[in-house]
Amino acid sequence: MALIAPSLLSANFLKLEEDIEMINGSEADWFHVDVMDGRFVPNISFGMSIISQMKKKAKKPFDVHLMIVEPEKYFEEFAKAGADILSVHLEASPHLHRSLQVIKSLGMKAGVAINPHTPVSLLADTINDIDLVCMMSVNPGFGGQKFIPHTLRKIQELKKIINERGASTLIEIDGGVTLDNTAELIQAGADVLVAGNTVFSSPDPVDTIKKLKAI
Repeated sequence: MALIAPSLLSANFLKLEEDIEMINGSEADWFHVDVMDGRFVPNISFGMSIISQMKKKAKKPFDVHLMIVEPEKYFEEFAKAGADILSVHLEASPHLHRSLQVIKSLGMKAGVAINPHTPVSLLADTINDIDLVCMMSVNPGFGGQKFIPHTLRKIQELKKIINERGASTLIEIDGGVTLDNTAELIQAGADVLVAGNTVFSSPDPVDTIKKLKAI
């Protein structure tokens, strides 16, 4: 059974408190929070002040995904805002090992996100320092995109690296997760599923989360 992390990027921003309460009362495990700067990805989303306000209402861990350049400048601020897990993009982190150590020193779990074109082999040397790999299964920046099929092969490759190195890293899949492909993702080795449109465009989001958990 995978952990389910509904993405607040797909929530109704006019009813954000209601959507947070809905997730609190559902079988979801985490809140997934996408932070975009308009530079690393062609979109802009939540900042620290909004995250700290949302955190006051949330009763489940905040899984914060930084899609920003120079993420190391803001680790302390995101820790203060309430991030429980903080993921930086490999492509934006020239000193990845140092970043992982700083994130952990601030009391958060350390995650690394990778774009669809990035080989998982680049994570081999740091895998034992990574709590979570956020594998992008769409091109980052926008919700509602279609799942990129070769992600399944990448999950299997990453699982092999994790097992060979004796690591306890979780594999998170972010993008295009649906009720139709969830079983296949879990079978390939996924541990955490980010679900945005699948949850928030559903007529019954709580029931959809329940169905995702049951797969």
